[in-house]
Amino acid sequence: MDTVHNPDRFMADLRQVLSQGRKRIALLVGAGAPLALRVDKDGKLDAKGTPLIPGVDDLTSKVLGGLKGDEQKAAVAVKDALGKTANIETILSRIRLLETALGTTKIHSLDGEGYKDLGKSICKHIGAIVGVSLPKERNGYNELVGWISGTLRSHPVEIFTTNYDLLFEEAFEAVHAPYFDGFSGGHAPFFDPVTVAGDDLPPRWSRLWKLHGSIGWALEFDRVIRGRGKDATQLVYPDHLKYDLTQKQPYAALFERLKTFLLTPDTLLLIAGFSFRDAHVCAILDEALAMNANTAALAFQFKTLKEEEPAAKLAFERPNLTVYASDGAVVGGVRGQWQPGELPKNWAEIRSSFWGPRTKDAAPSFLLGDFSMFSRFCALSQAQDFAATLDAKADADSPADEKAKA
Repeated sequence: MDTVHNPDRFMADLRQVLSQGRKRIALLVGAGAPLALRVDKDGKLDAKGTPLIPGVDDLTSKVLGGLKGDEQKAAVAVKDALGKTANIETILSRIRLLETALGTTKIHSLDGEGYKDLGKSICKHIGAIVGVSLPKERNGYNELVGWISGTLRSHPVEIFTTNYDLLFEEAFEAVHAPYFDGFSGGHAPFFDPVTVAGDDLPPRWSRLWKLHGSIGWALEFDRVIRGRGKDATQLVYPDHLKYDLTQKQPYAALFERLKTFLLTPDTLLLIAGFSFRDAHVCAILDEALAMNANTAALAFQFKTLKEEEPAAKLAFERPNLTVYASDGAVVGGVRGQWQPGELPKNWAEIRSSFWGPRTKDAAPSFLLGDFSMFSRFCALSQAQDFAATLDAKADADSPADEKAKA
């Protein structure tokens, strides 16, 4: 007998948790988040437009196309040597290995210093592409921040992101919502690992942790400084050398913060736009979920379960990781296809926030793998909970009810 999962059941439980503000919650947000925002040539939201920030394959093509001369030839040669699965992350990993290994020896016309400069050029082009601003229209980032800042919380919401854009910063600042990103100071804000490790700030201050670095960070006088503009890209690390890089600040402190959160009892990690292809992040998830059975992680994946195999594989091994894909889910280590139940009373509008056709002629599917839909679901958990409270109060105050009480 094939296993089936009812999305109504799981989303009803999640809505309740999201609306209360008592749970210790964090989000892990990957490259799929800005990919979900489509804009026209003027940067305005347009469902038929192009992604605000391209996916990794398009990013690879754009970056390599922007290089010149020997740098471009060397980068293309590295890409060809890595094979069909090569992308900007694996290319940059190989380039940084060549930078440390070659010395004065030349490969593809570049020596160690040449590959060091090539790495900087790649990061500069990455920064130019991801250094976009949020659309002025309300979007998924605004709605997610609205949900975070609009609830009285016992614990701060922590956002761990592998992205190095400034979109979350813009969304928080647009509504004057306070957040802490590990930096202290005004003139030249410096990274403070001691404060990252602690919980000295009040819960209304959200936490924003940039696991792969960020545009705007710079290394000055042996300190990591923030606020150096979108052209500062020397501390952007979109590659797989994390085991080496995270031995240095700020990466060691940020990855340790992720591990600490996951090892804290009774926590919930919501994962959106993350492909489960980052070896270091996945290793921390695997280890922490194995060590702490009292934490739960919910991964919202855009594609089918078959296409989301890296996420599903980890969920089979760690039952406290649940994977929600478009056509099915892995719950408690058990794979099953989605099968909504009979529509409960007053549930049609709520179901439409997580279940339905993605396009006009498509079959209904689970929608929250789309970051914009995920953010909308979080935002609506407050609005609909408030509406339900008003309805209940209106029923209690009705004349018929007063007569019954008498």
